[in-house]
Amino acid sequence: MKLRLIAAGTRMPAWVETGFREYQKRLRTPFSLELLEVPVATRRGGEDPGRAVAREGAAMLALLGRDDHVVTLEIEAPAMSTASLAAWLAERARDARPLALLIGGPDGLAPQVRARADRRWSLSPLTLPHALVRVIVAEQIYRAASLLAGHPYHRA
Repeated sequence: MKLRLIAAGTRMPAWVETGFREYQKRLRTPFSLELLEVPVATRRGGEDPGRAVAREGAAMLALLGRDDHVVTLEIEAPAMSTASLAAWLAERARDARPLALLIGGPDGLAPQVRARADRRWSLSPLTLPHALVRVIVAEQIYRAASLLAGHPYHRA
């Protein structure tokens, strides 16, 4: 199953790249994880921040396929345990629809992106740095895949 993490922001610190790539390379069949980045929209002088977020959102939506199952990562969304994430990923794999996970920029996700979501997911009620969210998502997908495969990575 192909998973794509679509994230606002480019030129991440080396530790983010290293952490994400580590979990990305650990993933094996049936899951693969790809990272697609869109630039954080810069605000033009005196511009409403919502217009910049809308440009960012348009760039994210352009990367989606028509059949993608879209998940937005948002603070104010339902959380999943590792076991429920694993069960949910198994369901998605049976659906055989590509899965796209979207991380917004500093000003959040555009309304048109949120409207396209099939599911909303919160990693934590804490405000996390967007760069760190990439690593956490990759690790949690790896952990859930390991649980599904019966590997001892997950010890609850």
